[in-house]
Amino acid sequence: MQTHYRCVAARFAAILLIGLGVGLAPRAALADDLEALAKRVQILEDREDIRALILAYGTAHDNRDYRSFAALFAREGEWTGGLGSAKGPEAIFELMDRTIGHNPQPGGSGTFHVMTNEQIRVDGDRASSTTKWIYLTPGEDNAPRLVYLGRYEDQFIREDGEWKFLLRQAPVDIPINR
Repeated sequence: MQTHYRCVAARFAAILLIGLGVGLAPRAALADDLEALAKRVQILEDREDIRALILAYGTAHDNRDYRSFAALFAREGEWTGGLGSAKGPEAIFELMDRTIGHNPQPGGSGTFHVMTNEQIRVDGDRASSTTKWIYLTPGEDNAPRLVYLGRYEDQFIREDGEWKFLLRQAPVDIPINR
């Protein structure tokens, strides 16, 4: 899929450059421009793939599907937060199962991890980000109740062609008094 987008972007750039009268530019300069454009498009695609990974994490967490949750981590991936720390997908699954409970609920468990203000930095097959998170649960009157505010400090790695969490730290910045 990413290759398709790169080809479309490269073709669009070539047509645009020709249309702007740059069609007479030396082939080497055009090739350099297309290569630079392809690199920029790749970074944009990587950021979108990482955003999708971040959102998949929240969905799996809220759905209590800790098998899917753990699969988002690299072979050497590590999760660190208020529930403890674990390294590797199986250990991460065991931590979440033991502390929260693996009980897949495709319609959601009633909790919501809201992700916002992500700042993603891509460097080849590695990336990092800071993402703010808000954790909501239903209150006694079923109105949303704010439980925690925090941030994720993430390191990512492209493993077998897919972005995975290499390190996810989940500090709580503002615990809400109950």
